[in-house]
Amino acid sequence: MSSEPIERRVSYIGDRLRGCRCTNCGREYFGFREYCGDCGRASMGKIQDIDFLHEEAVLESCTIVREPTNRFMKLAPFVFGVFSFHDGKVRVPGRVTDILLRDGADATTFEGKRAVPRFRRRCSVGESDIIQTLSLAFSMSDDYYPYQPYEKTPSGKEHQAPGVVGWGAYTSKFRIKEGRMERSVPFLDEDATTAAVESVKLALVQSGVDGSSMQKIYAGSESNPYAVKPLASKVAQVLELGRRELGGVQGIDAIDTQFACKPATSMFKDAASLVYYLSPRSQTPQYAVVVGTDNSQAAPRGTLGGELDFFVGYGGVSFIFGTHDVAAEVEDWYSCTSDTPDFWRRDTQRFPRHGGRFTGEPAYFKHVEKAAKGLMEKMHMTAADYAYFVPHQPNVGFPMRVAKKLGFKEEQVLPGLAVAKFGNLYSGSSPIGLAAVLDKAKPDERIMLVGYGSGAGSDAYSFMTTQDILTKRERQKFTIEKQMNSEHLEYIDYHTYRRFKAGL
Repeated sequence: MSSEPIERRVSYIGDRLRGCRCTNCGREYFGFREYCGDCGRASMGKIQDIDFLHEEAVLESCTIVREPTNRFMKLAPFVFGVFSFHDGKVRVPGRVTDILLRDGADATTFEGKRAVPRFRRRCSVGESDIIQTLSLAFSMSDDYYPYQPYEKTPSGKEHQAPGVVGWGAYTSKFRIKEGRMERSVPFLDEDATTAAVESVKLALVQSGVDGSSMQKIYAGSESNPYAVKPLASKVAQVLELGRRELGGVQGIDAIDTQFACKPATSMFKDAASLVYYLSPRSQTPQYAVVVGTDNSQAAPRGTLGGELDFFVGYGGVSFIFGTHDVAAEVEDWYSCTSDTPDFWRRDTQRFPRHGGRFTGEPAYFKHVEKAAKGLMEKMHMTAADYAYFVPHQPNVGFPMRVAKKLGFKEEQVLPGLAVAKFGNLYSGSSPIGLAAVLDKAKPDERIMLVGYGSGAGSDAYSFMTTQDILTKRERQKFTIEKQMNSEHLEYIDYHTYRRFKAGL
């Protein structure tokens, strides 16, 4: 009888970071068991699952690995140790991530500290191999990424209109700063998939939605580590979105989308429509999640296309859509599209190219303006009817210019202008602006979001915030503001930046 490939079996165990507890005697285990080793048959039917990915651990003991095997060489030196959960009931081996060890570093300074499980790449592999991932990587709780418990809450008020139930954004602690602009840079073991997992995890924490009630995940990216293989399926598996079925299958539809920088915003209308359709047909609330995630790519400076390297960033942003406890209702939308080749990446090419000045007036400005005007005409509104305006943010100048053309004032744009702190996040560019606004907006305020994707097209949305936005915000420690101005940010030089962008 044939078995699954070793990469799949290792992934299934390491990615999920699951355990179980015998409710008969209280003993806990790492991994899955049908019965307790102490209680035997008396524990049959009394084994309870534990999700360690949403727990906090303690680093009991560790060492610094300075000369690892070839597959881990790029990570060296790194800290590896034993992490314990629940006062030592379960112990697992793991690697400390998100640290650059300096000369003279002492492993004992990490021992006894609390840590948060992180989903990361495991090691370097060949170009044609499966990328190995795991959730046995940890960052320190007193560092950039705080621990937040995942508390599932019963659904409350049902709204007549679907909308955003929860949101989460993840950017790295590592930044490169040049002039007045700084950009988020992935650590060596990060990519678009790891950012997607982190942002959806944060959205689940904030919303309190049970991941098993998720019906679909849309993952938009233009830097998926695979040309053929979805990243949405990996996110669904790691976070156990949808109902868990026998044989390691999740009862959820998972799909990747691609449209340059708007594959996520383009799916907002699909997610809202789906949950609006499903709600009357189900006895329980139904949800969908949309992810925009990218390790934004650009050729090195001094090479063809290298001018983009001054603006690209890294991160993932997620929004959960539903009809219960809605923080921002979707009022309406308007989309426009044309065949405008302003930015592209040919098959087998590593870095994108763009049309220079052609990317401005006939591409970005034309489509953003037409989408915004089309929405306002459709809703019989003007710029004055909106408290906030969030356009796509490829750089600092374009958003302010298009806002002025449309009649929006600076104070309507600045709360959602995040590009100067994170860089152009591509699929997460306008979504992180929306997340920044939702972190600040009051109830009964109207928000216009206009995404843009080269090739080219725009989607404009009108959101109206509700009283539920206040409750949602109380659950999120890792806000956009915290990520912008954290005391734990670590600035790196250009050489390290290019090394990190290349990854494992």
